[in-house]
Amino acid sequence: MARRPVRRRRSTVSRRARRARDNALLVGVTAVAALAVVSALVHWLAQHLLPAAALLVLAAGAGAAVLVVRARARQRELDVRTAQLRHIGPFLTMSPKAFEHALADLCRRDGCTKVTVVGGAGDLAADVLATTPAGQRILIQAKRYGPRTFVGSQDVQKVNGTYRDVHRCQLAAVVTTSTFTKAAAAFCAQVGIRAVDRRALALWAEGTGRPPWA
Repeated sequence: MARRPVRRRRSTVSRRARRARDNALLVGVTAVAALAVVSALVHWLAQHLLPAAALLVLAAGAGAAVLVVRARARQRELDVRTAQLRHIGPFLTMSPKAFEHALADLCRRDGCTKVTVVGGAGDLAADVLATTPAGQRILIQAKRYGPRTFVGSQDVQKVNGTYRDVHRCQLAAVVTTSTFTKAAAAFCAQVGIRAVDRRALALWAEGTGRPPWA
């Protein structure tokens, strides 16, 4: 009766030993396979890395070339548009919306960035927003008026009430194809809003006068 448990113990030990040898063999085969895969990958990279790098360089160069071509095309279009704005005549026949876009083009021509036309319902006295060459944010209110319609005090007061706190601008200008009432001009001078009347607009468009932020 005492010998049977001994046989069971020996049989159990033998099975455990076989499992350990099988596991070790499996680990060894797996390691060899992984080493073969890594070796093959390293070999492939050694053969294809230079061509792949060359393709990446070519793709980056092509992308940069496309951006340059597009930038030049946009600049040519801007040059054509601003060339037509060298005298006051075109401004006097524009629609109010076209006038806003024309002022935006003058801003771009003179070095402003981040120029956007925002005029419309609920614009809160802002028609054009731009960043000047000096890095200041400017709001421009466009008033495409006829010669008998003047920019009044209420117009400039609205600008003064929104350009800093609402639009986060450091500068503000009201640009018109007409002129300002005496009260409106005095208010602009008092609070530091640039009042650009028809004559000042003509000089700016010609390139002989100061832009509104200067």
